[in-house]
Amino acid sequence: MFTIVQVFTEHANKLVEVANLACTMSNNEDGVKMVRFASAHIEQLCPQVINAARILAARPKSKVTAENMDAFKAAWEHQVRILTDAVDDITTIDDFLAVSESHILEDVKTCVRAINEGDPDTLDRIAGAIRGRSSRVCHVVAAEMDNYEPCVYTDRVLEAVKVLRDQVLPNFAQRVDVAVEGLTSGVGGGGRGKDVDENEFVDASHLVYDGVREIRMAVLMNKADDELDPDDVLMDEYHALEMRSKSSAHTVDTTIDEYPGVSGITTARDAMRNLSEEDKEKIATQVENFRLEKAKFDQEVAKWDDTGNDIIVLAKHMCMIMMEMTDFTRGRGNLKITMDVISAAKKISEAGTKLDKLARQIADQCPESRTKDDMLAYLDRIALYCHQLNITSKVKADVQNISGELIVSGLDSATSLIQAAKNLMNAVVLTVKCSYVASTKYPRHQRDMIASPIVVWKMKAPEKKPLVRREKSEDVRAKVRKGASKKGVSAIKALSEFSSPADAI
Repeated sequence: MFTIVQVFTEHANKLVEVANLACTMSNNEDGVKMVRFASAHIEQLCPQVINAARILAARPKSKVTAENMDAFKAAWEHQVRILTDAVDDITTIDDFLAVSESHILEDVKTCVRAINEGDPDTLDRIAGAIRGRSSRVCHVVAAEMDNYEPCVYTDRVLEAVKVLRDQVLPNFAQRVDVAVEGLTSGVGGGGRGKDVDENEFVDASHLVYDGVREIRMAVLMNKADDELDPDDVLMDEYHALEMRSKSSAHTVDTTIDEYPGVSGITTARDAMRNLSEEDKEKIATQVENFRLEKAKFDQEVAKWDDTGNDIIVLAKHMCMIMMEMTDFTRGRGNLKITMDVISAAKKISEAGTKLDKLARQIADQCPESRTKDDMLAYLDRIALYCHQLNITSKVKADVQNISGELIVSGLDSATSLIQAAKNLMNAVVLTVKCSYVASTKYPRHQRDMIASPIVVWKMKAPEKKPLVRREKSEDVRAKVRKGASKKGVSAIKALSEFSSPADAI
């Protein structure tokens, strides 16, 4: 009983501590007042819940004590929900995800330590905390996506949430049950019990951490570059390596070593990350040009509703893959090995082939005109640039170890890949424009008008806006100065300023 009371007290104190910390970092005065009020109630309610539990433990068969405990339990859960909602109001989702990710990493380390020490109770308790944090991340992010209109961004975020919730967490829970059962049998039987596969548990924990990180990175995709923390952009798998024991065997990530003769670099993405600063600056320049083209793409494509318009769907799909390929040239993103890049290039080629087929159907219905000729020319460009992407994706960066120093030469392949992606995106944008003009601005034949249209061009509905906007910190801190009062001027006095033509004579 004492151990449970101690754990509950530590949990309550942690709630209050986190709430007070959130208050110190927020400028929302009303929100801070609500958080402090709710945390004060938590502090008052904590000893009352403990006393109710002690009374129930002393008289377990008493109906009155059981009802008393249920009442305090409901009051505690209600107050915790109020505190949680109040803290959410003064905390941005970026900060919430960053803190949750850090806490999950610390909890994973604690679980691994508990396995090594043979402590099933700590393992079960901390693993439950990991599942609770991960479930809350899924809930908060899914609720945040309700503020946006459905688009590629929300689909990508919700897909990451679905993978974590439906695939990763059940697998993690199964591994935890096996580990706890093995450790418990060893403690209860006085022996070592079943052997606990530490590597499998670490791999399952690693998937949870990666799942939360993928959700966070997907959420950050909608942020402007100046809003991002450089540490967020550069963060990858460095932290994940810390939580692995020396005997832990990696899953897919390290089974393929593309550079077996070089220590410290195993994948093509690692090689790109170890380019010289001069090469990185040149790649950054190319990426900036790609982003300018991406802005044009967003301006032209994002305004269309993709419901019933496969051209927009294919264009967005190709754009997403091209962004992943440009991230790869900077040592970031989901593409890790050369085969991933080759596979991505094949997906773009497949999407380009579908886009070509669909656009040519539209061109066939369009009468002979300059628009039709331009559209066919742009389709030829798409085929050409898809072929270039297939070629450049197969060129692997060269890594040499000279006198203990790693020399990576992959600038040419990286710049060629970015340039081909930029040209392809430009061709896709022009194809979308011509497809719209050819579909809507030219009269169709009578037989074509009877059939249903190939694609439906409908403007996308504007994004949902929150009813109450949060004040920015600059607005809150700004000084309010009293403005000069406006004096009313009578109509007679205003008219007297003008002279009539008779007065002028």
